[in-house]
Amino acid sequence: MQESVVHESQWFQVRVDEVMQPDGVRGTYVHVVAPASVTVLALRDDDQVVLTRQWIYTHGGTEWRLPGGAVDDKTDPDPAAAARRELAEETGLRAAHWEPLGQIHGADSLSNHVDHVFLATGLREGEASLGPGEADLRVRTLPFQQVLDLVGQGQLPHAGSAHAVLTMALRRTAA
Repeated sequence: MQESVVHESQWFQVRVDEVMQPDGVRGTYVHVVAPASVTVLALRDDDQVVLTRQWIYTHGGTEWRLPGGAVDDKTDPDPAAAARRELAEETGLRAAHWEPLGQIHGADSLSNHVDHVFLATGLREGEASLGPGEADLRVRTLPFQQVLDLVGQGQLPHAGSAHAVLTMALRRTAA
């Protein structure tokens, strides 16, 4: 099948692919090809969750979310390395223990984008190193139960963030 790139930026490509549908019908599929991202549930020893608050242009407002960002194919050997980098850049924190919590396919009819979600514990302080476009990023901690309540109230709409918190809540109820 044939693929053609109809738009490309530093962040993504828009492609039009000639496809064969599962029912055998030929057609075209327009989709966005985007790099993977990471989301980090950084949990302090006192059960406080590290959150960021930042203006999110595509949603037209300021939102709570967990630390995270894009996997850089040039510098990150894998999503775990990107998670370590993003946590350190946005919050200054380093974690002694890392655990994968899953993956999110947030818009799979539109994009191939995958968000890799991690739990980070054994946190120690350091200096943040915010990048361009992050000058308004604020870091705050809230008790886990309060963050879970934010998810339930629709106040933590970022898919990777909500997934991480709900996964941890399910683990706690199963224990």
